[in-house]
Amino acid sequence: MTAPLKVCIVGSGNWGSAIARIIGQNVQKVQKFAATVHMWVFEEDISGRNLTDIINTDHENVKYLPGYKLPENVVAVPNLQDAAQNADLLVFVVPHQFIRRLCDEMVGCVSQKARGISLIKGIDEGPEGLKLISDIIREKMGIDVSVLMGANIANEVAAEKFCETTIGSKNMENGLLFKELLQTPNFRITVVDDADTVELCGALKNIVAVGAGFCDGLRCGDNTKAAVIRLGLMEMIAFARLFSKDGAVTSATFLESCGVADLITTCYGGRNRKVAEAFARTGQSIEELEGQMLNGQKLQGPQTSAEVYRLLQQKGLVDKFPLFTAVYQICYEGKPVQEMISCLQSHPEHI
Repeated sequence: MTAPLKVCIVGSGNWGSAIARIIGQNVQKVQKFAATVHMWVFEEDISGRNLTDIINTDHENVKYLPGYKLPENVVAVPNLQDAAQNADLLVFVVPHQFIRRLCDEMVGCVSQKARGISLIKGIDEGPEGLKLISDIIREKMGIDVSVLMGANIANEVAAEKFCETTIGSKNMENGLLFKELLQTPNFRITVVDDADTVELCGALKNIVAVGAGFCDGLRCGDNTKAAVIRLGLMEMIAFARLFSKDGAVTSATFLESCGVADLITTCYGGRNRKVAEAFARTGQSIEELEGQMLNGQKLQGPQTSAEVYRLLQQKGLVDKFPLFTAVYQICYEGKPVQEMISCLQSHPEHI
């Protein structure tokens, strides 16, 4: 009999804690998984108590997912190497800007037979251009990495409201294993092999959501927002085709939860839309609003727009992506937020 698979969740924010609820419950029902789940928690002081102590005693992440109990078999660990030691399955769910440093810390305490899944929505730019977060994990840790992306606002998942999500996996056996770890009746998973497109959708939709938030701040109405979503989806598809390693982008992937569904939910809910709306209404900077509105969470959309913009600049393709470009220029170059409407008016019918 093979030993049960040990699970480590790398990250414990809003989304990480919602996923920990699912994993903690599922491992108790399926014998192939070890019953105790380690969750790496960045240690913080909450009213004089360590966050890890609160989670391990009260079984609630009072900072990032208040009001929802975590299963008692989910154990918060403040040291990353201790949390990941000998893990067989690693679930990565941290802001994308931290992933390189965290992978470097874990090298040596995780076997290359381990398997990973990234729930991280973002991309990175290396010296040679676009880098997917799963590629960074793969290269630094030498393990196979699947991705999970979908229309999954964390508090709704925690409240066990029905939603769908998509696992992209180049190794379908691993994708199906993670489906077994993560699926519930109210968290329904489809596994596809077009993993790079699944991951790109998760990153790029946050840029579009910032554009949708700008339109909300300008009180443009639902017709304009629908145009932002459609034109944003066109740019997402065009960008995925441009930057796929082998040109093999399956259009059907955009009809999965990771594509159009995640785009819609993020443009109507989610933190990127909310902060962008406040930006358009108040004139405060993105950084100020992030600090005021997000309780320590990080915003992904503006940073992803900057990474995408620099890649488009390198390739001389800025003009082909007017919506992505407008979001970047409004966030970082002081362009007036009304430019969002100008970019829609002049958007080409086909990219």
